[in-house]
Amino acid sequence: MLCGIDEAGRGPVIGPMVIAVVCGHNETFRSIGAKDSKLLTEGRRESILSNILEASEYHNFIIIGEEKIDEAVSKNLLNFLEAKYIASLMQKGNSYIVDCPDINEARFKKILSDISGIDDIIAEHKADLNYPVVSAASILAKVTREREIEKIKREIGDFGSGYPSDPRTINFIKEYYRKNNVLPPHTRKSWKTVKNITGTLDWY
Repeated sequence: MLCGIDEAGRGPVIGPMVIAVVCGHNETFRSIGAKDSKLLTEGRRESILSNILEASEYHNFIIIGEEKIDEAVSKNLLNFLEAKYIASLMQKGNSYIVDCPDINEARFKKILSDISGIDDIIAEHKADLNYPVVSAASILAKVTREREIEKIKREIGDFGSGYPSDPRTINFIKEYYRKNNVLPPHTRKSWKTVKNITGTLDWY
C-alpha cells in the first residue's frame, strides 16, 4: 500500500502534537478534495475527514503530549522524537511518503529507515501539498489535534489557537501565570515563548 504521513501541532506552545498515517490511492484522495489541511477551513476538514476514513485502506494516529515534547526539546531531539513515532506507524511491505520536518530530507529518510527497517520511504518538504495521500494524513492529524484542543479548552478556558504567534494565546498564558504562579496545564515549558513570559513579567 501507498501511505502518507504528516503531523499537526509541532509549533504550538499549548497542546499536543499529532502524527497520522493514511493509506490508499492518491487519485482517490484527490477526488475527495484532500489538500494540505492548512488550506481548508475547520468545517471543510471535518466534512472531508469522514470521506477520507471511509476511502482509506488503513489509517491511524498518535497523540504526543507536551511532556514528551519538552523532554525531546531539552535534548535537541525533537526531530528524532517525531521520527520515532512516525516509524512506529509504519508497517513493512508498504511504501511511505512523509512530510519532512527536518531541513535535511536525506538525513530524515535515513533515520526513518534505520528505525523502521523500511527502505521504501520518500521524505519530502511540502509533501502535504504535493501528494493527496499525505494531504489526507495532514487532515486526519489536524482534525484530531483540534479535537484535543477543544478538550483542553473545556478544562482550562479558551486560549485561542495555542500558537506563539497568537496574541490571545500569549495573553492567556501571561494572565494564568500571573494569577496562579504556575503555567497552564498542557503548556510546553521548553518553548522560548514561555521562558520569555516567566522571566519578564514585572512582578516575577
